[in-house]
Amino acid sequence: MPEAATAPAARATIGDSEFDRDTALTRRAPGVYDIDLSAGWTIISAVNGGYLLAVLGRALADALPHADPFTISAHYLTASQPGPAVVRTDVVRTGRTLSTGQASLFQHDDEGREVERIRVLASYGDLDALPDDVRTTARPPAIPPLEHCFGPEDGPAPVDGSSAITERLMLKLDPSTLGWALGQPSGKGEMRAWFGLKDGRDPDPLSLLLAVDALPPTAFELGLKGWVPTIELTVHVRCRPAPGPLRVSITTRNLAGGFLEEDAEVWDSEDRLVAQSRQLARVRLS
Repeated sequence: MPEAATAPAARATIGDSEFDRDTALTRRAPGVYDIDLSAGWTIISAVNGGYLLAVLGRALADALPHADPFTISAHYLTASQPGPAVVRTDVVRTGRTLSTGQASLFQHDDEGREVERIRVLASYGDLDALPDDVRTTARPPAIPPLEHCFGPEDGPAPVDGSSAITERLMLKLDPSTLGWALGQPSGKGEMRAWFGLKDGRDPDPLSLLLAVDALPPTAFELGLKGWVPTIELTVHVRCRPAPGPLRVSITTRNLAGGFLEEDAEVWDSEDRLVAQSRQLARVRLS
């Protein structure tokens, strides 16, 4: 008797996906939230900065009268670890179209002292209320079709414990930015990829906060190796993304004094620029 065909896995939906479960917080008191940071969003042993930004972004969406992040700036003070954390929020100002708040994430160190890991300041509004008028010279990045790009599953086995986050992402890199993986970095500070969540969940404003910080560092294509920790990251969410995979383009133009900037653009399936970001990161030069 032939074996029964395996039914295709159902696509996750917004609000019911691993990303939503792992960024969900429990409100302990007004403006105070508890969360257990998932080890599934780590690189080596540190929790990914984009995932952390989404966690704080979700807390502020609950604390403020507006639900959508318009601009959010984060300073990463110490490396976050998987495990219990608390987020504290403050409402700075509320208005008819924009509300501003700040939030910090805290964990306890080995001596039991509370340590601030990340602090953000953000303005929120209603993306659906924005006018349709668009005047731009920006153009979507030229990335080969998804089937002609390559993901972590196409390369050698990753170092154990180094890439848990890649198991949760649909990440297909432009071959022209993959020289570093072959031992032949281009020397250009560029990284481009198709991006989505592995379980098929469509993008939304909070997942855009993850998308801008989920690609390999541009430092790899500059011939540098090792961890590239984020010092500061600012994200502008420009509109609600359409369903389907995103295209992410990241560039670096200046590495100096052991620091580099990364400018990211995120484009949706309808060729709209849905998010932009800039971050300052530290690099290891030797």
